[in-house]
Amino acid sequence: QVQLVESGGGLVQAGGSLRLSCAASGLDVRYNAMGWYRQAPGKQRESVAQIFRSGFANYADPVKGRFTIFRDNAKNTVALQMNSLKPEDTAVYYCNAVGATDYVYWGQGTQVTVSS
Repeated sequence: QVQLVESGGGLVQAGGSLRLSCAASGLDVRYNAMGWYRQAPGKQRESVAQIFRSGFANYADPVKGRFTIFRDNAKNTVALQMNSLKPEDTAVYYCNAVGATDYVYWGQGTQVTVSS
């Protein structure tokens, strides 16, 4: 059974940093495409960053140069380092994984609030 558990959200001032972590069980983060999405109030869920089996990562334009996605293979986690945070980054952040059969798994989400 696959489970994704996010942590690391919170309240931070604009310009600050946070690191989100997604702990995976039931799958190996090295062999599955992993990603972070976010959903702000009244808006659709949007992609933030993905990391693929090859290690290639891509980012949504609004976060390029500020966010970094990376794997910690020893802990079987995927992290999102967020720097230079802006109020518009405020959202619930979700981890996802694409399993072997292309089934998409989601975590429960973690709130990030950036104050101006």
